[in-house]
Amino acid sequence: MPKYAMVVDQRRCVACMACVVACKKENEVPPGQFRTRVVEQVEGEFPKLRMELRSELCNHCDNPPCVYNCPTGASYKSPDGMVLLKKNRCVGCKACVASCPYDARYINEEKGFADKCTFCSQRIAEGKQPACVSTCIGKSRIFGDLEDPASAVSAALRDNHHDVLLASAGTNPRVFYIKKFGKPE
Repeated sequence: MPKYAMVVDQRRCVACMACVVACKKENEVPPGQFRTRVVEQVEGEFPKLRMELRSELCNHCDNPPCVYNCPTGASYKSPDGMVLLKKNRCVGCKACVASCPYDARYINEEKGFADKCTFCSQRIAEGKQPACVSTCIGKSRIFGDLEDPASAVSAALRDNHHDVLLASAGTNPRVFYIKKFGKPE
């Protein structure tokens, strides 16, 4: 059984937003709502500043608080480790939205259920890459099986220093970041 993960190589991202557009189109995300986003973060103090543009999405955590806090069982972890949602079981209570430390979920106001990145599970089932990966012009998003040492994800993690967001939250996320810069001096 594969264990899917994503690496975002920030050295290659040009902040074109193609990932956001592809995701919205592929997954019919309503206007004003997002399954993935590009966040601008400025670190340091003048004159030693660095700006980071970082793609953020559901981290498909190994220890997902959204799953543990869902009262209906609509949020669940699939056998391949993806955190998914049974939309027909969701009552829109927002418990999963509130429990996600990554702010990666929202309530689809048009349809009344929680929504989030699914790594485009419908595309994976067809043997395709997630829409954000296949459309990335900088090839900054890398998707694959952590259990396969020959996969592009495994190679990227093996060959590069990487971080996760909010490691202290204890969620064990499976979206990894190769940073463009270290911390400003």
